[in-house]
Amino acid sequence: MKIAVLSRNSNLYSTRRLVEEIKNAGHEAQIVDHSLCDLIIEQEGPSIIYRGQKLEGFDAIIPRIGASVTFYGTAVVRQFELMGAFSAVNSQAIVRSRDKLRSLQILSKAGLGMPKTAFTNFSKGGEKQLIEQVGGAPLIIKLLEGTQGLGVVLAETKKAAQSVVEAFHGLKARIIVQEFIKEAKGADIRAFVVNGKVVGAMKRQGAEGEFRSNLHRGGAASVIKLSRAEKQAALNAAKALGLDVAGVDLLQSDRGPLILEVNSSPGLEGIEQATGINIAAEIIKYVEEGVNQKSSKRNKAQ
Repeated sequence: MKIAVLSRNSNLYSTRRLVEEIKNAGHEAQIVDHSLCDLIIEQEGPSIIYRGQKLEGFDAIIPRIGASVTFYGTAVVRQFELMGAFSAVNSQAIVRSRDKLRSLQILSKAGLGMPKTAFTNFSKGGEKQLIEQVGGAPLIIKLLEGTQGLGVVLAETKKAAQSVVEAFHGLKARIIVQEFIKEAKGADIRAFVVNGKVVGAMKRQGAEGEFRSNLHRGGAASVIKLSRAEKQAALNAAKALGLDVAGVDLLQSDRGPLILEVNSSPGLEGIEQATGINIAAEIIKYVEEGVNQKSSKRNKAQ
């Protein structure tokens, strides 16, 4: 098989591990910087030009699309799909998961547990009502475009919450307000889902005095055995968003597991080091299965 890893940085741990496991499985690997792809759309059909050469003959792609290039990156993924390549992560599912508000709406519709969340249009004087909608302070305020813990604020008092919301609204920044889950104690769980199975899970604990547990913010990771409810919540969240490869972040609460976010390009470094599980190999196995199923359907159709 010929498999492309769509990544803007060949030195990233996740990119290197995927390439390594593609080769270990006996396949051909190529790193393609999706930001440098030109998409050709014409009567003869879709094609991709990369560094002056037409990309051809790919059986599958593994998208590693950064949040800052979601629009163009998903357009490239879609072009590969239209050219017949199997994608480990569907282009529409990436778009769905990257829109924090939309993804929460979908998870809510699916009846999954989550912190109570409120969103409103810019309205003068509406800050107090927004805060009350999620039970008052303390509460979490998140930028809809934030990643890796950036743009996330803990407002410990009603006055502080009102000030932060007013400031964001003054900047015309889109935000959501969420209830603060005190019993989580600055920790969350990352469950890594591949092809309808949780293949690894870690607990991330925020640094002292830090309510955000992101490893990029100095958090520490350790292996964790998920409860049946936590495992099912992670699987249901990935399924609701149509993601076959996903990192599902959830909180442990008094009312059960609560979904925080579902990541369509979850990093491999933290989870592989914390669990000792070869997550990259699990992704390649899924890609092999997907390509074989696609080929079998094509042969039957002929």
